[in-house]
Amino acid sequence: MVTSFSDFATGLSYSDLPDELLHILRRSFTDTIGVAAVGSTTQLSKISRKGALAMFGVGTAGASGMLMDGRRVSPAGAAMAGAFTIDSIDAHDGVTPCKGHAGSALFPALLAMADSEASQGRALDGRRFAEILAVGYEVSYRAGRTQHATCADYHTSGAWTAVGVATAGARMLGCTTEQIRHAAGIGEYHGPRSQMMRCIDFPTNVRDGVGWGAPSGVTAAYLAREGFTGAPALTCESNEAKEFWHDLGDAWRTVEDTHYKAYPCCRWAHPSLDAVADLMSENTLNHTEIEAVEIRTFHYATRLAGHAPQTLDDFSYAIAFPVAAMIVRGQVGVEELTEQSLRDPDILRISRATQLIEDDQYTKISTDKRWADVTLVLKDGRRFRSPPRSPRGDPDSPLTDAEISEKFHMLSDPVIGRDRALEIESLSSKFDTLGTSEFARLISLCTAST
Repeated sequence: MVTSFSDFATGLSYSDLPDELLHILRRSFTDTIGVAAVGSTTQLSKISRKGALAMFGVGTAGASGMLMDGRRVSPAGAAMAGAFTIDSIDAHDGVTPCKGHAGSALFPALLAMADSEASQGRALDGRRFAEILAVGYEVSYRAGRTQHATCADYHTSGAWTAVGVATAGARMLGCTTEQIRHAAGIGEYHGPRSQMMRCIDFPTNVRDGVGWGAPSGVTAAYLAREGFTGAPALTCESNEAKEFWHDLGDAWRTVEDTHYKAYPCCRWAHPSLDAVADLMSENTLNHTEIEAVEIRTFHYATRLAGHAPQTLDDFSYAIAFPVAAMIVRGQVGVEELTEQSLRDPDILRISRATQLIEDDQYTKISTDKRWADVTLVLKDGRRFRSPPRSPRGDPDSPLTDAEISEKFHMLSDPVIGRDRALEIESLSSKFDTLGTSEFARLISLCTAST
């Protein structure tokens, strides 16, 4: 029997969550907070937190701490600031079929709501948060697939995560099945239907839309609880949506489709980064030997700016510069996000000598995966070409738990210190087993100032 998304949201229990799903949720918790830590150092994060303080004061819904900040605002304000903070560093989990990200909206929104519930004497434990988080991911992924299949524009993740946040948030607030339907409808209707390619062609702070998708979903949940109407959500209930929801509760898109990033930049650059890392290592090359670089990839990827990025926004939506950084430094990590690295003459030389070539076959097959190959042209005339490849971190080539941990500490330790990072890692990696006091401790570690 087909289960409606609203029945799924109200009826899902912890015992329904398979071990594979819980493993993903735990990994995403740790991974996302690591990104939030380094994201809190960016100008975008600082601006968004300042804006939240100006516009989203504490009201009757309760107070929520902003991620990595400590100051308290409304749940919608904390969701906005947290989503922009995470999205300011393009290193969080993603879902390739939706060409976007869910965790960057879900974690700041749902942690903010959980914090506000605790401030009202209704603290959550880890099991309940796992149920709510599972609802948010599964609804977001399926709404995203529906939207991409039925809308001509390529919308940002904020458009469809607003639906997932609204649905999961309404579940947290104890809404009825009908109120959850309305919450999803409100979130979808008022969510940011922003066009992703606008930010890719002209990178700015607006990013992937989650900075407004997260608070739109939070607001929708609270409005629905008060009786505001908004159903039906087309991405959940239209005839065109049926093929994406028919196995809800039996199959888990969150398990099938979640990927993790090895590098803090757009996923579309990752197959090229992996390819060039292998070419440099296997052939014992030095960056001084490189004359030019040819990257064959799919259409959308060729539109990524970034031969000479001026800002972190430019860097995030780039291929040429991150690939050049990998050639010169053998890594693309936190150090490559600095202003000094953006001015590195060795990286800029190779970046400017990099050509992005659209490949029709890669465009055709870059649906559930992203494809590219790289050719290194040496000064002595030799050419080394990689085989076609998709990125590490996809479900069929996952990062190990050890790699997730290493990435988490690389991003978080310099910002929040090793001891705090270790405690966050320990608690987040088993968050669903925590009682109310331990889960409150985890939230406080995530929201304390840096």
